[in-house]
Amino acid sequence: MSSLPLTFGTAAYAGASSLQSVPIEAQLLFIGVIFLGTLIINRFSIRIGIPAILGVLALGLMINIHVLDVSHGEVENLHTFALALLLFYAGLKTDLKSIRGFLEYGLLLAVGGVAICTIILGIAIFWLSSSTGTGIAPGMTETMPLGAAFLIAACLGSTDAGATLSVLRKVRNIVPRKVLQLLEFESALNDPSALIIFSICLSLFLASNNTHESFPSLALAASSELLQKLGSGLLVGIAFGYLSKLTIDHFVTDKEQLLIVAMSIALIDYGSSFFLGGSGFVSVYVTGAFMANLHYHDANVNHESIQDVLLPFNTMTEISIFLLFGLLIHPADLAPCLPAGLAAAAALMLIARPIGVICFQSISPFNRRESVLIAWCGLRGAVPLALSFNVQEAIATYPGLEPLAAAQLAQNSQGIIFIVVILNLLLQGISIAPLCRGLSAPTRPSSFG
Repeated sequence: MSSLPLTFGTAAYAGASSLQSVPIEAQLLFIGVIFLGTLIINRFSIRIGIPAILGVLALGLMINIHVLDVSHGEVENLHTFALALLLFYAGLKTDLKSIRGFLEYGLLLAVGGVAICTIILGIAIFWLSSSTGTGIAPGMTETMPLGAAFLIAACLGSTDAGATLSVLRKVRNIVPRKVLQLLEFESALNDPSALIIFSICLSLFLASNNTHESFPSLALAASSELLQKLGSGLLVGIAFGYLSKLTIDHFVTDKEQLLIVAMSIALIDYGSSFFLGGSGFVSVYVTGAFMANLHYHDANVNHESIQDVLLPFNTMTEISIFLLFGLLIHPADLAPCLPAGLAAAAALMLIARPIGVICFQSISPFNRRESVLIAWCGLRGAVPLALSFNVQEAIATYPGLEPLAAAQLAQNSQGIIFIVVILNLLLQGISIAPLCRGLSAPTRPSSFG
């Protein structure tokens, strides 16, 4: 892992002073003011109808401290910790009882929908973007490397429950409860789905970069390693799911202790899965899902009570990812990749996501109006931003390009992801509430209205 300073923007800031020269008291004062500011931003974001995390990201961009002395390794460690907690919480939100009657459709939408969306978006980015992501070049003459296009698309496959449900809060009375339950279930399950698809794309991308062995043999080896990690992660996750039940039943005497147990289980689970050769992200999600659907001796302990104690940490994790991303980005560096970002955002919102929903309409228990809402509620959140650092690092070592061109493509790829997330949260976040009201015409009393 590289330990070079993380500079999303140009190298003009390489000589900036380190945070080590700033007194710890000043750092604590700054952190406190920033997080208090996120609370104020959250209030105003909800009032104007946009997701709160978008307001937090905007706050980071306004402050724009692009001189933070942060290495790639430190950022990756932070995002690994954040993703582990986000996936554990996503598992806890996977309540199978709440989606009885449309479990099959929910699974297909959460897994198959992510795969279809990734494939369509990857092809669109490949066909539309220039070789370095600095502009739009439709056709096959100056295309972005196919592996890089699919890595960007794989980052954007996961929807965000917090962003979607926070926007829908204003119109909960006119949105069918089963639609809300589906959106929550889908966004919880497609986090691990997106990570698995991203791992597949990353493995194939790295295999294609190896010029010493044939691609089929490398792809087979990468697929075998991935299946081993998924299988081991699944087994470790199941084991820790039952271990968490034993721990809660025998050692938890107060509800407040659930926080210690949940955090400990999630962290030990992730670390154990890594050392046993499994995927820590898969294992923590599976453990959370098992904990959400098990019964405990204490009637006051259930998946909802565990969610309640973990919710502040989940919120803090999402806020931290968006805030850090906003602080590290220099807005001027987004200008070169703005056309490609706009094109990718349009392809995601108008083509890839709707097709991913339409493909399963034949088995959907929802009518067409509800399916339109489901298709438009695919808001992206913290996971794409966290994965974008992995994309930047992988593309920077692409052997088929000159080092300067590879570095430019890596930076623009992260910028494209950022622009897509921003536009997705802004445009769809603002328009969801009016769309719900427009779809609430009393033509189907059993659903809308």
